[in-house]
Amino acid sequence: MPRMPGTPRPDFHRSLLAPRHWPAWLGIGVIKLVALLPYRARMALGRALGKLIEIVPNARRPVATTNIALCFPELDAVAQATLVDAHLRDLGLMLMEFASGWLGSDRAIERIPVTIEGIEHLEAARAQGRGVLLVGGHFSHLELCARLVSQRTRISGMYRKMDSAVFEWVVLRARLGYADAMFDKDDIRGTVKYLRNGGTLWYAPDQDMRSKDNAFVPFFGVPAATITATHHLARLSGAAVIPFFHRRLPDGSGYVLRLAAPLDDFPGTDAEVDTARVNACIEQMVREAPEQYLWVHKRFKTRPPGMPPVY
Repeated sequence: MPRMPGTPRPDFHRSLLAPRHWPAWLGIGVIKLVALLPYRARMALGRALGKLIEIVPNARRPVATTNIALCFPELDAVAQATLVDAHLRDLGLMLMEFASGWLGSDRAIERIPVTIEGIEHLEAARAQGRGVLLVGGHFSHLELCARLVSQRTRISGMYRKMDSAVFEWVVLRARLGYADAMFDKDDIRGTVKYLRNGGTLWYAPDQDMRSKDNAFVPFFGVPAATITATHHLARLSGAAVIPFFHRRLPDGSGYVLRLAAPLDDFPGTDAEVDTARVNACIEQMVREAPEQYLWVHKRFKTRPPGMPPVY
């Protein structure tokens, strides 16, 4: 399939060398050095950094604590606190995985142990000439696992532009080095065209984007403002919607990536019902590896009318 346009490869502008960008370039240099480390050394560094994140007071701990209390009311206070600590430690590994996903060499990525299950579901949809929406959640290793699955098949992604011009230039170029295309989150027309032409798009609709196209549907039994784009993209493009889950194995032994069977009768006639189905799929994924989910995101920041804030 010919490469679709999506977001073009960004050009370099001399303005990126201005002094105000030097801290960002320093950060990029550190990330590149981390990406050059052997896999097990990276993971060891991530565990050490995660321990530091766990013990040093930070503004994100209360967010994770609130989210986990809301989503796991069946756990007692000690079990909830244990999960919060495990998640904060996981953030150290997440930083290492972002470094690998963004700036790791192809050779380094090939050395990471990975098992991919259910690839036949993707191949079957493609054999029918259908596009595919790989729908997943914001797990700590999402960037790395997108690159790992790209070793087996060409995929594209949707993204939100970064605040830093330097990071936007570096990361978008890096993503376009392995992805079929990258689409801005507002480029619905381009995304639909790509899917209609049989493309495969990785997409995570599980963050509170404060969009006008939200529906309040349950996530762990809590009303969560969730974008309805999965329903609309599938309706407009005819793409199959395949749940895509990835999990880090213990002791640095690699990753398991799982593609489930396409959702039956999706999309339906009701965008809210379909959005609730997607949330239920992501909730099931989270329950398999709860500490690896991005609990530091304010998932319930937007509340239904009349309901008090939780953060």
